[in-house]
Amino acid sequence: MLSQAHSLSEWLEYVEAQHPQSVIELGLGRMRTMVERLGIEFDCPVITVGGTNGKGSTCMMLESIYRAAGYEVGTHTSPHMLRFTERARVNGAEIDEESMVRAFEKVEAARGDLALTYFEFTALAIFLAFMEKQLDVVILEVGLGGRLDAISVLEPTAAIVTTVGVDHEAFLGNTRDSVGWEKAHIYRKGKPAICADRQPPAKLVQYALGLGASLRVYGEAFDVEEKGDQFTFKMGELVWTLPRPALHGRNQIDNASGVLAMVASLLEYLPVTQGQIAQGLRSVRLTGRFECRGIAPLLYLDVGHNPHAALVLADNLKSLPADGKTIAVFGMLADKDMQEVIEITRPMIDEWYVAGLPPPRGASLSLLTRTMREAGVQAHQIFENESVVAALQAAREKASINDKIIVFGSFVTVTDVLPHL
Repeated sequence: MLSQAHSLSEWLEYVEAQHPQSVIELGLGRMRTMVERLGIEFDCPVITVGGTNGKGSTCMMLESIYRAAGYEVGTHTSPHMLRFTERARVNGAEIDEESMVRAFEKVEAARGDLALTYFEFTALAIFLAFMEKQLDVVILEVGLGGRLDAISVLEPTAAIVTTVGVDHEAFLGNTRDSVGWEKAHIYRKGKPAICADRQPPAKLVQYALGLGASLRVYGEAFDVEEKGDQFTFKMGELVWTLPRPALHGRNQIDNASGVLAMVASLLEYLPVTQGQIAQGLRSVRLTGRFECRGIAPLLYLDVGHNPHAALVLADNLKSLPADGKTIAVFGMLADKDMQEVIEITRPMIDEWYVAGLPPPRGASLSLLTRTMREAGVQAHQIFENESVVAALQAAREKASINDKIIVFGSFVTVTDVLPHL
């Protein structure tokens, strides 16, 4: 056990040593025990956000809207990119390290000989840190699935499933139905249950209705109509005309639809005006979600790492100027569906500057290039590099001012280049 005179970085090293981040053990038993021991509960609305893709964008839009309305907002997302404190935001700013250290001390003191995973330990600490802040609303991103994810130990006021695609097959199954059923477990009886997927899996709908949740599905209970730089959201008799979200990508209107359905469902608890919603959408920011980080040539970052995200990325790439080449800086984790991601994006990309990612989960350079050839990428299109940073440097040196560079394939890939932008 660590003493109380340790820094946040030392606490994180200690937690990682007890249970490496790469090891996943799903289940709520340990979390239920710890929540009871620590007396964790919130006296404000709690929103849980699950789904295959779009969770981070949804969390940030909700945060931005509620901040614009003057509320004290705590937001948990994962994974982080450069600093652990990115996982816990209070009113749009990363939480202070002192609060996290105090929370880690409390978790360690309460757990006794109970072994916790990295995600469980850190999630409990974030819950405790948020409890100190006297918040008006707490927004929690679900890490993996929903039924057995550590975040699901808390009872939400409302929950949203953003999209449902196949990912984490070893834990969630290899069909949209199996994944949707797992994710639907963040819903609660009698509580608003938003689904921002226009084609929800049948088992998600069946579970939600069987549970008695107040299910509201995109395209049925609510919808949007796009027109120029604005869009109109409709839900029952409610009609809001709003600016497009500041986040790049065509998919952000779909993400915004679910966000607005959530905001509308919680007006009784968290009143907001149309003007405050508009302000929140205009000011929202999020790293790595088809994020533009350069011009001449255009440079985009995208953390998409599964087939569903690849479809969205391919669609977004189509919206960019047609002149010039599209150049990828690319690396993936070996446990993802690399071949399908490559097959989906291949028609949009002219040159690939590739690099291996670190073990144990990262795909080596040889595995990545072999998979690319199997997915139909020609040898003359592939440029091998010793690191993601070297790949970005090479791509920049080769690109003309009319070209587009897209850094994608994994959170790890995007994280590697961030300090160099």
